[in-house]
Order: sequence, then structure tokens, then C-alpha cells
Amino acid sequence: MSTVPALFGPYGSPALEFADRFERYGANAAWFHGFDPAAFEACQKYDVAECVEFKTLRTDFDAHPELIPVGVDGKPIRYGELVQGVCLSQQDYLTEVEASLVDGLRQFRPTGIWLDYLTYAGWFEVPDPDLQDSCFCSACVADFCEATGLDVASPEEILRTAAAEWERHKCERVAGFARRYADIIHAQLPDCVVGAYMCPWQPHEFDRALTRIFAQDYALLAPAIDVFTPLIYCTKSGRDSSWGREFLEASSAFVPQDRQVQPILDALDGPDSLRETAASSRRSWGLQVFSGAKIFAEPEQAAEFAAAVERIFN
Repeated sequence: MSTVPALFGPYGSPALEFADRFERYGANAAWFHGFDPAAFEACQKYDVAECVEFKTLRTDFDAHPELIPVGVDGKPIRYGELVQGVCLSQQDYLTEVEASLVDGLRQFRPTGIWLDYLTYAGWFEVPDPDLQDSCFCSACVADFCEATGLDVASPEEILRTAAAEWERHKCERVAGFARRYADIIHAQLPDCVVGAYMCPWQPHEFDRALTRIFAQDYALLAPAIDVFTPLIYCTKSGRDSSWGREFLEASSAFVPQDRQVQPILDALDGPDSLRETAASSRRSWGLQVFSGAKIFAEPEQAAEFAAAVERIFN
């Protein structure tokens, strides 16, 4: 990690069509889904750092209903098209995730791997999120009782008598997966940057949903994660364009000082989000832009990206 420069660039393999323009506009990296051979080839051709977005705890619930977490009412949680987070007692699924990671590392040597959906169930890319406490199947409850030494049987009893312990337990489970994946990565690539895409809320927001619902605790995750990447999607989340700057400036209160913060912005939000984020008094460790092909396809937008890169550096 110490030898890797701050990384700037688009998220999404379609942006690699414009990889010959990256250097001109300050981009030195690209993020793309999975271990995509064509993406690696394009990055290598233009000397662009290859960064893999690796899916962890998300699946198609319609195809795999057995992976749907159980809610407080003892039934599968509500879900739409955009829900992440599987039941963490489904060992066959978890084994498949590890095998996919190991297989990718045998074939490729990315500069970085960003762990995605490393969270309990929910969705936060909306102004009014449907926040459900989850993972109350009998196996998950038994795991909680064994880990804590408590004797509780139902979701209602857990939330009434041991809510703090339940929240901590969930955060420790997610952090455990982060350590496991980071260990697998570093066993093959000791210098690989390990990032994590994060719920973009500060710890106090939505009644502490960052840890209470999504179980993402920065301090617990820090031993495994080099770079934290909150999803700063302003339009989708009903936020102002200043959100990225505000998050960065607040992050010193909850992100360990020896870890980096690097937002991913959304091309949908236009140049204002780029400008505001680049103006932060706390410097971002690089920058990602979701749907980045839109940025580099248009010289004017690419110039805005270049100006943001220059401002972050200076």
C-alpha cells in the first residue's frame, strides 16, 4: 500500500474505451467488476492501474431465496431490485465467494481490490431507505448466543435485552469477513491495495444505521481495509453536491487516522460534486467516478475531472 500512489479514475469497464485519454486528464486507474480479462488487457495497454470491484455478500434473491436474511418477524426481509446482504450462515455461498476470489488471484495481479457489499442487508442509495434489522435465522441467533454467552431465543428478545451486543456481533462478523478476504488477497499479492465500498452515512445518521443495520464499523474494519470508499451518489440519495466534501471533512472523527478515504462520486451528479469534493480541507486519497465513461467521452467533463485531480494534489 505504501508504494501505491493515490488512484484517480472511472468505475465501469465501458470507460476503458477511452483509456487512451486517461493520462491526459489525470486518471491513472480504472475500477471494473470482477476479474475481467478484457479490462485487464486494456489497462495494461495504457499503463492504467487495474482495480477490481469484488462482489462479496450480495446475490440475486429471486434466484437464491435461501440466501434471504430473516427479519424481526421471522420471515424473509422485504427486498426489491436493489438490496444487498445475504444470510451469513449460508456456508455454501460463502465458500463460493472465497473460491471466486482465489481463482481470480491465480490468474491476475490487480493493483487493488475493492470489496463490495461487505455489509448486512439493506440499500442506501435512496433518500428514504427501508431499514430492516435482519439475520435472525436460527443459525445466526445460535451463532450470536455462542459468541456472546447470552441465552436469547427470539429477535424481539435480542433487540429488547441485548441490542448493543447484537449490533457489535454483526459488526464483528462483517469485519471478520474483511480480514478473511484481505488475508487471501495478501497471501498472493502482498502489496495489493484492499478497499471497501461503504455506506456513505456518518455514524450518527438514520439512528446509527451504519453499524446498527449495515454493520460497517470503521475501527473494526481498519485492520483489513487500506482505503474506505463511501458511495457519494448525491442525486440518487437526495443530497446536495457538497456531500463529498462534508463527508471527507467529518471523516477524521470516525475513520482511523492511518487509513485512507477515497469517495466514489456519480457522473450523474455533474461537475459540482467533483468541484466540492476536490475543495475539501481533508484531502481525498484519489477519486473514483461511477459511470465514468460519461466523463471521459466528453472533453469538457474530462477537463472538470482533471481540474479536480489537480486541486486534490495541490
